[in-house]
Amino acid sequence: MRFAAGAALLSFGLLAAGAFSSGEPIPALLITGKSDLPHHRWQETTSCLRETLSGRFDVRVTEEPRGLTAAALAGYAVVVLNYNGPRLPRPAEEALEAFVRDGGGLASFHQGSYGAFFGMEEREGRWRDGPPGAGWRGYQQMIGVTWPAADLGHARRGVFTVEWKDVDHPVRRGLAASFVANDELYHKLRFAPTVEVLADAVSPLDQGGTGRREPLIWTHRYGKGRIFFTTLGHDAMAWYQQGLRQAFARGVEWAARGQVAAAEAAEPPPVRLLVVTSGHSYPTSFYAAVDSLRRVQWTHAASHAEAFGRPLEERYDAILLHDMHESASETARARLKAFVEAGKGVVSLHHAIVNYTDWPYWYEEVTGGKYFVKPVPHHAASRYHEDVDFLVAPVRGKERHPVLRGVGPLWVNDELYRGMYLSPRIEVLMETTHPENDRPVVYVGPHARARVVYIQLGHSDSTMKHPGFRRLLANTVAWVARREEAR
Repeated sequence: MRFAAGAALLSFGLLAAGAFSSGEPIPALLITGKSDLPHHRWQETTSCLRETLSGRFDVRVTEEPRGLTAAALAGYAVVVLNYNGPRLPRPAEEALEAFVRDGGGLASFHQGSYGAFFGMEEREGRWRDGPPGAGWRGYQQMIGVTWPAADLGHARRGVFTVEWKDVDHPVRRGLAASFVANDELYHKLRFAPTVEVLADAVSPLDQGGTGRREPLIWTHRYGKGRIFFTTLGHDAMAWYQQGLRQAFARGVEWAARGQVAAAEAAEPPPVRLLVVTSGHSYPTSFYAAVDSLRRVQWTHAASHAEAFGRPLEERYDAILLHDMHESASETARARLKAFVEAGKGVVSLHHAIVNYTDWPYWYEEVTGGKYFVKPVPHHAASRYHEDVDFLVAPVRGKERHPVLRGVGPLWVNDELYRGMYLSPRIEVLMETTHPENDRPVVYVGPHARARVVYIQLGHSDSTMKHPGFRRLLANTVAWVARREEAR
C-alpha cells in the first residue's frame, strides 16, 4: 500500500488526533519503502510487522516518509521504522524528533541500526563511514546507539537463545526467562549510558561472533518519548519465531503507552492431530485443507505401520483417517481401540468408510457406518458414483451442533455412496436427498466415550478447496478433540 507523501498522512492524523482510551486499538504509523537490498527486503518484513501488530494496533503504512510533518504525526501513538534508505528531508526528520520528544513512541529493529541515518555510505558492496556530520544525529540520540562501519558484523545466521535481563520491565513482565531466535546476532554496537538493555545473547566465537554477551533488545528515552529497539528481525524466517513477535509487539505497546496490557489468558495448546493416509488416492489439496486448520499441530502417517507402531493416546488428541484398508492388523486394532476407549477423537473422512471389513467393532461401535466394496453374508455391496453435483444440508434441529457452527448448505461436486451399513445409533448432522446417495452424509458415531464423526465429502479437489467444507472439517476436528469452540 502506498500513501502520498504528506496528504494521506495528514488526513489520518486529523481523524485520529486526540485522546484515545486504553481499550481502543493503538494508532501506529509504519514507515517503510527502502532497505539495503538484497540484504534486507522491506516488502517481506513489512508483512511480518503488520501481522505481528495486528489486533492490538491500528497500523497505517507509508512508503513515502519524506512528507512527514507534525500535523501528519499528531494522531499516532507510536511510529515503527522498517527503513534503511536515504536520509529524510530535514523538516521530516525534525517532525519525527519533535513527535518523540513530546511523548510519542518510536520502535525500530535490525537494519535500523546502521546506514545513512548514521552517516554511512555503501561503496563496493560494503558500508563505510561517510564524512563527519553526514548522519542524522537526532536519530542516533533517540535510539541511544552508534555503530562504526568498521565494526559492522554478526555471527553466522543461526538459532540461539535470547535471555531477558530485567524481570520487572513492562515489556518483559510475565514472559518466560528466555526465547529462541533464528536470526543474525549483531555485535560491537556502542550504547549510550542511558540505554536500558532488556535482553541479550551469547555471540558464539566459533560462529564468527565475539564470544561475549551482546545486547539485543533495549529501551531508551528521548525527552518525554519512549524508544524500543531490537537488533533481531532479519527476515520472515526470523519473524516466524514467536518469541520475537511477542517481544516486539509488547515493546511497541510500551513505546506507545509506557505500559503493556496484562497478557490475555493463555490459549489452549494446539490440537495434536494424527493424519493417516494410504490405500486410496486423493487430491493434493487435501494437504492445504489440513494446513488451513487453526490451532492444530498435525503429523502425517502414510502407512499403518507408521501410524500405529506406538501407542497413540498420550501423543494425540484426535486422529483424522483418510486411508482405505479392508483389513487391520492386530497391532493397529489394539492401538485404535485403546485410543477410542481413552475417550479421544476420531474423524473418518470420505473413503475411510471402507475401513475395516474384518473388524466389525470398528464400524458397528465406533464410526457407525461401513461401505462394503464386496458383498458379505449380511450385507450387499455398496455403490458409488463419482463427480456428481449435489446438495448437502444440515438436518433440521441440528443446526446448532458445534460441528455445524458457521456451516450452511453445501453445493458440492463430489462422490455419491449408496447402500452402506448405517448403525441405528448414529446422530445425523448433515444429509442429502440425492437418490443415488444414502441420506446421512455427516454423522456422529455411537461410541460412548470417544467423539467420532464421519464426513462423506472429500473426493474432489473442488471440495477440498471449498470454504464450507474447510469450516466443517475445522469444526469437526475441534469438537472431537474436545475444543468446544470452532477454530
